[in-house]
Amino acid sequence: MKSKEFLLHNARQFGTLFGLFVLVILLWILTPHFLTISNLLNVAQQTSINAIIAVGMTFVIITAGIDLSVGSIMAFSGVVLASALDAGLPLPLALLIGLAIGMACGLFNGLLITYGHLPPFISTLGMMSVARGAALLYTRGRPISGFGENFRSLATGEIIGLPAPVIIMIFIYIIAHFVLTRTKLGRYTYAIGGNEEAAVLSGINVKFFKTMVYGLCGMLSGLAAIILTARLNSAQPIAGIMYELDAIAATVIGGTSLMGGEGRIVGTLIGALIMGVLRNGLNLLGISSFIQQIVIGSVIIIAVLIDMVLKRHKK
Repeated sequence: MKSKEFLLHNARQFGTLFGLFVLVILLWILTPHFLTISNLLNVAQQTSINAIIAVGMTFVIITAGIDLSVGSIMAFSGVVLASALDAGLPLPLALLIGLAIGMACGLFNGLLITYGHLPPFISTLGMMSVARGAALLYTRGRPISGFGENFRSLATGEIIGLPAPVIIMIFIYIIAHFVLTRTKLGRYTYAIGGNEEAAVLSGINVKFFKTMVYGLCGMLSGLAAIILTARLNSAQPIAGIMYELDAIAATVIGGTSLMGGEGRIVGTLIGALIMGVLRNGLNLLGISSFIQQIVIGSVIIIAVLIDMVLKRHKK
């Protein structure tokens, strides 16, 4: 009986994992270049940025919210970080500045939503424009490039044969899983998304914890900015366009419900890998980038439809 309940409770995650497995086998059949060590490492490295942003998005969506500003926050954090490095600040301080900018933008989103009573869609849509404009204004529309090898090693270095961004991604997912399953922030995140009114009545400081969730999402966007800037050896104010779509897609494909109250970090990682594998495979097959957008959009629609069907079935 317990095993049956376990399977039912984890059906979405198993289904997503099975989908990833089928996709890998299909692409292996279609192109022999896909299932090689070098290409798989390339997929993991390219997935790492979206996967890290998707962690923050998972927390936000579990609270029944949304964050459309992660791509713009990433661009703004990246250019401020780059200017700090260009000014000769020590690397640890510059990294902290990049993370702090991202977290500050996220906290501002959270404050607008909790104390300003703005819908998350409106608040983060506004921040998407504000952060992008701030990045363009800060740099006058020009990229900032040329950084030291120590900084670039955050993206180009390797640890035990794995690219540094992949190691960072794994580390973030381990911490995020622990936070969601073993800490007060994690429990309250689920409680707020499940029934916010009940969470308030049970004594949870909903405004504080929801604001912290958006702050966490912003900080992880700042971390993604660090990795992207190190990889490209350049910070561009137009970076991160449409990254919010990929992060939402990875989160929803991974089983996090847009209605709130449900979601797992492991599922988000699988969802991000599906996105990465799909993009890589379509590129290897020479599929047009325009068609790729259609495919990715279709996958998102199907994932949301599945979520809605499962919700109705549970009721």
